[in-house]
Amino acid sequence: MGLTKQYLRYAASAVFGVIGSQKANIAYVTLRGGEKGRYVAVAACEQVFIWDVRKGEKVLILQGQKHEVTFLCPSPDGIHIAVGYEDGAVRIFSLLNGESNVSFNGHKSAVSVIRYDKLGARLVTGSKDTDVIVWDIINECGLYRLRGHKDVISEALFLKDKNLLVTSSKDSFVKWWDLDTQHCFKTMVGHRSEVWGMALLNQENRLLTGSADSELRAWDINYLEEEKAEGEPKVKKGKSLLDDDDDEDDEEGADESLEERILSCKKAGSILREARDRVVSLTADAKARVIACHGNDSVLELFTVLSEEEVQKKMTKKLKKAKKKAAKAQEDAGEEAAEPVVERMLKDEIIRLTNIKASAKIRWAECLSCAGGELKVALLLQNNTIETYSLKTSDKTPAANKTARLTLGGHRTDVRTLAFSSDNLAVLSASGDTVKIWNRSTLQVIRTMACEYALCSLFVPGDRQIILGTKSGKLQIFELASGSLLETVDAHDGAVWSLCLAPDQRGIVTGSADKTVRFWDFELIKDEGTGQKRLTVKHTRTLQLEEDVLCVKFSPDHRLLAVSLLDCTVKIFYTDTLKFFLSLYGHKLPVLCLDISHDSTIIATGSADRNVKIWGLDFGDCHRSMFAHDDSVMFLQFVPKTHLFYTAGKDKKIKQWDADKFEHIQTLEGHHREVWCLTISPNGDHIVSSSHDKSLRLWERTREPIILEEEREMEREAEFEESLAKGDAPVVPGETEGEAAPAGKKTVETVKAAERIMEALELYKEETRKMEEHRYACANAGKELPPPKPNPVLVAYGNVSPSRHVLDVIKKVRSSELEVSLLVLPFPYIPELLRLFSSYIKEGLEVELVCRCLFFLLKIHFGQISSNQMLLSVIDELRTNTLSKVREIRDVMGFNSAALQFLQREIESKEDVMFFAEATGQLKDKKKRRRKRERAILTIA
Repeated sequence: MGLTKQYLRYAASAVFGVIGSQKANIAYVTLRGGEKGRYVAVAACEQVFIWDVRKGEKVLILQGQKHEVTFLCPSPDGIHIAVGYEDGAVRIFSLLNGESNVSFNGHKSAVSVIRYDKLGARLVTGSKDTDVIVWDIINECGLYRLRGHKDVISEALFLKDKNLLVTSSKDSFVKWWDLDTQHCFKTMVGHRSEVWGMALLNQENRLLTGSADSELRAWDINYLEEEKAEGEPKVKKGKSLLDDDDDEDDEEGADESLEERILSCKKAGSILREARDRVVSLTADAKARVIACHGNDSVLELFTVLSEEEVQKKMTKKLKKAKKKAAKAQEDAGEEAAEPVVERMLKDEIIRLTNIKASAKIRWAECLSCAGGELKVALLLQNNTIETYSLKTSDKTPAANKTARLTLGGHRTDVRTLAFSSDNLAVLSASGDTVKIWNRSTLQVIRTMACEYALCSLFVPGDRQIILGTKSGKLQIFELASGSLLETVDAHDGAVWSLCLAPDQRGIVTGSADKTVRFWDFELIKDEGTGQKRLTVKHTRTLQLEEDVLCVKFSPDHRLLAVSLLDCTVKIFYTDTLKFFLSLYGHKLPVLCLDISHDSTIIATGSADRNVKIWGLDFGDCHRSMFAHDDSVMFLQFVPKTHLFYTAGKDKKIKQWDADKFEHIQTLEGHHREVWCLTISPNGDHIVSSSHDKSLRLWERTREPIILEEEREMEREAEFEESLAKGDAPVVPGETEGEAAPAGKKTVETVKAAERIMEALELYKEETRKMEEHRYACANAGKELPPPKPNPVLVAYGNVSPSRHVLDVIKKVRSSELEVSLLVLPFPYIPELLRLFSSYIKEGLEVELVCRCLFFLLKIHFGQISSNQMLLSVIDELRTNTLSKVREIRDVMGFNSAALQFLQREIESKEDVMFFAEATGQLKDKKKRRRKRERAILTIA
């Protein structure tokens, strides 16, 4: 069957207009060994943008899939960045080429925090699903899931020198986890409300927490080593719930409890913030010398943590002052006074540095300590702006200097109107305070002009001027060449909701909330200031109506004018006489948008009742009513010279429809919030849409045809796969109870991987059966018969053996998905797989991978395997082979390691050079000694 009508697919081309999304944090990164503090990483919907703050340019884009980014964390070596997403996935990108090779799936909902350990080999992630998962980056797999919190995880921190983890949550608890035994050994319940942020200070001997009040609470941590004689049994650490509040009565006997064998925690005091609301973010620099925190306002508060030497100096001064005061009091009283005692307080150790006032409310903050006592601060603001500040922490009264402000690449508020120029090259976008002109091909801003709150816009024929309709009822005319406002016309008494260019291009029509439709003609008048001619608009006619006007549109033949009113009707008038022609009624809620086809035969209307209706303009009959979106239809426009039209809805989707066949053609998904408006280029090749997520998206028409049956089939498949992944996760025996659980999650990829393993095992069984039959036939015939034809799949993979094909399939499964894929496998496949593993280990094929699979299968199917008599010989063979092969590999690695160390020593002794870390350490010592000598010389001089 041939294609009766060809539809071409529109595909996403670019995201622009967004500087930094509010959902994810901001982070300093280093690119190719560049200057420290020059580049910042921010989320931009589903992508991550790396900005050069000095040049104000985007230098790298890390491409996402379809879910929004919710957290960013650069690795300690600065080469990678871990990115968490709305669907619970975590991907690790290389900052060298912007590619992602490692991805983890474990959380059921958005990732709320990500942190690396000191070496960058492990990653901890917290989520809205209340779970904490520790991942092994080198092996690319999940280690374990820690369960215990009852609300969103707000922070998770590895301790540098101990295998401990501390997590905080909105459930008001801070939990300490022993990662050796994977259990929570201490729960701090000293907070009255949600814990929003946390930082470790003073070589991890102090914990600072930010809550929903104006206090930053400090807790002293004492680590207690277990000194046990060799051979003495270790006391099992139990879990206990302690209240770490000020009440000393509650803490009596806490030292005796089991968790005190690892550490004890005691409240040291609190620091008062100036802000009265909750802590939005609390962060410290890498050395934990500076703490930055802020609430829901525009002030960032900076505190500095004094070193032990500085604290001692301060206490000495304090003591001197107290002694002087005591001596004076003694003189006045004439009595012997006791020796004054000065108590060390928290305010003597953590002091306020300064406050930074940003230009808008702060969403996230990041600090970075640089050489020479310089502190760099990056702020992501709630109005789509990035600001960076610099200050000297060594100054007595440090003043923050604003070093950069990124605003050019986006609007401060939502874009409410868009328009294309007649040559398809320029795009106009206008928001509550600015109007910007973009180059469509480069996506760069050409002009930015201040305006009032814009609701509608258009390019004047010739593309040299633009006209905006504003919320205050004014028409603003701008000239693009100079970027200046030519004139502001008081057009209406209410908001101008709609503008439409007349088909003869000699004027415009405006519709307003003041219940009038006004007609305007373009005129050239002499400017009084410059004496040159400039464009203006002259009011010619007014059409008075009984309700607020929401949308106006001329028919392309200039015969009719369509007006949508607040009473849910659309009225059609003759343009020349303004006589009433038709009333289109049927919508239950007001019509927010409408458009007329190029041949003036069809009008399509979109309403807040979520329906789109298609009407004939000859008799006003409703051809079809279609349920278009799951929320209000905000915008509707026909593709030029066709009967196809696009609708944009508050349900985050853009849909294409056929007005002749009344069919839904395709859905453009990408926006993460309500879509306010869109515009289609005059040639129909491009669409630009704007949304509440602050992004503008460009969509391009491709040459790929859409077959509707295939499109619907793909939608059904996507729905099925989604339901498959949401199905019940397989239960691991022995893991249902307790705090630790497997890290993986059942996804479409893991189900597909399990299916591929099952197919490979079925193929192996079939080929084995064929070979046995062939051998039997040869024995009966008494001669060698031609071998059976191998399976086409094996031929395609280069005539590999069936057993080798199974191993290749297992190797292709992602390391992070391997365990869950094996968990999905039904037990009847396991005996065959174990026999294959035995042969692989005997031959020395992928011993490490096979051992990992083997141990996992033995763990989850232990009961069934141990009770199966047929498998006893296989297990026994596996035991002996595995031990010997693993020992062999370990010996080889040990030998190679010793050989490399020997070669290192040889090269060092021959060339008199030091390698790696030793050389760096010695260079630092050398520099220190040189500085000491220079200081001594200066002192003597």
